[in-house]
Amino acid sequence: MHAIGVDIGGTKIAAGVVDENGKILAQTRRDTEPDDVASIDAAVADVYAELSKEFEVEAMGLAAAGFVSPDRTSVLFAPNIAWREYPLAAKVRALIGDDDVKIVVENDANAAGWAEFQFGAGRDASDMLMLTVGTGLGGAIIVDRKLVRGRWGVAAEVGHMRVVPGGHYCGCGHEGCWEQYASGSALVRDGQAALIAQPDRATALLELAGGDASKLNGPQITQAAQDGDELAIELLATLGRWIGEGAASVTALLDPELIVIGGGVGAAGDLLLQPVRKAFADQLSARGHRPEAQIDLAQQGNEAGIVGAADLARS
Repeated sequence: MHAIGVDIGGTKIAAGVVDENGKILAQTRRDTEPDDVASIDAAVADVYAELSKEFEVEAMGLAAAGFVSPDRTSVLFAPNIAWREYPLAAKVRALIGDDDVKIVVENDANAAGWAEFQFGAGRDASDMLMLTVGTGLGGAIIVDRKLVRGRWGVAAEVGHMRVVPGGHYCGCGHEGCWEQYASGSALVRDGQAALIAQPDRATALLELAGGDASKLNGPQITQAAQDGDELAIELLATLGRWIGEGAASVTALLDPELIVIGGGVGAAGDLLLQPVRKAFADQLSARGHRPEAQIDLAQQGNEAGIVGAADLARS
């Protein structure tokens, strides 16, 4: 029983055929334009045509970075793609011309979290919080082995909890959201600011950025930190503190047994994970009188969205 998972990003989509054990049997990708939703629809139809030639496909899951309708057919809102009340499943079905294949739209963080829960770091857990730390901060919540979507389909948008009143402006339209401090974008913003404010400490980072502070990116900060650069290590520690403190607040509500950290910044390993764990422990309510959640890095990597979207569509 094969399903196709499609992970839709701002500038590209990645897709794969996934079996019932979460194994990707074939993969492909296409470039897209975030302001041209028709190009995304066409790209999804294109990868379906390519992948379904070799495999018999019963379902296709579309992992979308946005708020998904409760019937999992439309994207209600997306901060980085021009989706507004957009009937994504219907648009794609019209292009592929196959009424038999089931098409399911799922939030991308939910898809990644489900992949980790079923086949990765959370496969032995019953209650899990997944944080996808990339351009933004996504979340997925598993309670009693069930994915929590909420009444209207938009649960687990933890990145849009307000943590700093009057703080940095967020793409959701508000200010001070958690993802403005606990994301890859926040890491880069703070790094670029540090290159200007602390030039005497920023030699290594500036060199990696080619002498242009505006060209600094997350992987460069991670590389510098792994090479022992103190400023880069501090930047990752600040990011880790924000992640850990926010995770402690979410734990006060959900009490998960496991918190999984995914997304691109996971490449920093313990340089990120240790500050996360410390900040989490420092802010955890009633510490010493309750079991503490384990905090681990994700195992599914960049393919988590593909695997999770396919599995959720199948089930």
